[in-house]
Amino acid sequence: MSGGYDDRDGKIWMDGQLVDWRAANVHILSHAMHYASAVFEGERCYNGKIFKSREHSERLINSGKLIDMPIPYTVDEIEAAKIAVLQANGLTDAYVRVIAWRGAGEDMGVAADKNPVRMAVAVWEWGAYYGDAKFQGAKLDISKWKRPSPETIPSGAKAAGLYMICTMSKHAAEAKGCSDAMMFDYRGYVAEATGANIFFVKDGVVHTPTPDCFLNGLTRQTVISHLRDLQVEVVERHIMPEELEGFEQCWLTGTAAEVTPVGQIGDYNFEVGALARTVSEDYEKLVRA
Repeated sequence: MSGGYDDRDGKIWMDGQLVDWRAANVHILSHAMHYASAVFEGERCYNGKIFKSREHSERLINSGKLIDMPIPYTVDEIEAAKIAVLQANGLTDAYVRVIAWRGAGEDMGVAADKNPVRMAVAVWEWGAYYGDAKFQGAKLDISKWKRPSPETIPSGAKAAGLYMICTMSKHAAEAKGCSDAMMFDYRGYVAEATGANIFFVKDGVVHTPTPDCFLNGLTRQTVISHLRDLQVEVVERHIMPEELEGFEQCWLTGTAAEVTPVGQIGDYNFEVGALARTVSEDYEKLVRA
């Protein structure tokens, strides 16, 4: 599949029907376009099975609740929609994007209670999110933008509006020749990358930021559980910027990123070491089991 994402062959599930890819459009006065009233999930299908599919569907519904946008579909209905669109496009290995948003309706201001909540599911073939960096170690910039306080945003929601500073950070990183950017939180602690959680290794112990102001990713949770099964100590805690110099290994986790080792963050360098490689390889086996 190539070309712009608006100009491709295939089918997209939209509000209960499979429609031609190019016909999957919304009105210019859709509330989500003006006020970011949208939540979404990014998922991967391996060998015909979406990894942690129900957990993603449950999180989508919870994200809708957190931004006061009740989604008019059950988990089972969302699951059926994903299966239908994968089959319609003949894909068994694919990225799956489910999105729900406030459409056009009687409201066209900040309020949107009178506007319908709509949902769509699109799937496409998508390789490694960071390309060769998955094997060589990604190079990260350090973003000037910080993850905000949970008193200012619903940080537990995978909501479209929360990614604006991530987009800006990633653009700035790419302009410097980096794959992504690491972000601090509003207190100055290490938080995450623009679309992935982050892990560090020191003296055989894995350290990862406490997800108290950013999304506790499903891949993050999977990796922590697997590490503990391997009897590797995992410490979830607040990590200060000056600690970066002392860490030996680093990797990112996310549905799109999967498990991607990191070789550099700003001026700090990391080894693409044995544990990072083991976690990445074990994750590949797990999702394809």
